Amino acid sequence: MVNQSSILREVPIFTGLSDEDLDVIMHMTVRRTYPKNTMIVIEEDQGDMLYIIESGSVKITRLDDEGREVILAILGSAEFFGEMALLDGQGRSANVMAIEDAVLFTLHRRDFLDVLGRFPTISIQLLREMTLRLRKSDQQIKSLSLSDAEHRIGIAIHRFAEDMGIFKMGQVVINRLPYQQDIANMSGTSRETVSRMLKNLEQKGLVAREGRRLIIHDYAGFTRLFG
Repeated sequence: MVNQSSILREVPIFTGLSDEDLDVIMHMTVRRTYPKNTMIVIEEDQGDMLYIIESGSVKITRLDDEGREVILAILGSAEFFGEMALLDGQGRSANVMAIEDAVLFTLHRRDFLDVLGRFPTISIQLLREMTLRLRKSDQQIKSLSLSDAEHRIGIAIHRFAEDMGIFKMGQVVINRLPYQQDIANMSGTSRETVSRMLKNLEQKGLVAREGRRLIIHDYAGFTRLFG
């Protein structure tokens, strides 16, 4: 059996806590399974849970004025969501759907607030993580407003590399690249444009693909183009 405290140790806001502290937090959580395409959170609903992803992935979305889905982020193992509604008591700020079978730990609001009080370092790490997410959101807004469609797709792939990639000797491997329609919804373009852009990147030797597995050969060079 996987040591549950080791799962929490990978979550950014719990960095630096001892095994004993992590065990205390783990005993407050409930483990839940969400099949692919299950809606986990609905925008504007009242929220009383923090969600921590053990396995699988989810997409954070909103609808634009024309009713089209816009993907704000895709989160995977050891990432979390739902903290904003717990902190300000307002409704959920976005929708969250499982894009593959997902196993999550949930932490109730009262326990989450208790944890923040008992372990002050978590509050500091939470502020850092929220600041990082805000910077990424600002970058995404800038890319949507200033870049052409193909460049926006490159920026989205670079973000997936940062969030999901395995780094080794200057290369990055993304084992489960999001589906092309999801990449299109994140970059404000079409699935056909995503398909064309991926083929262009392959022809230029910047990436290689094996199904949903994508390899960026020269991550530093890719970052200069799309970072």
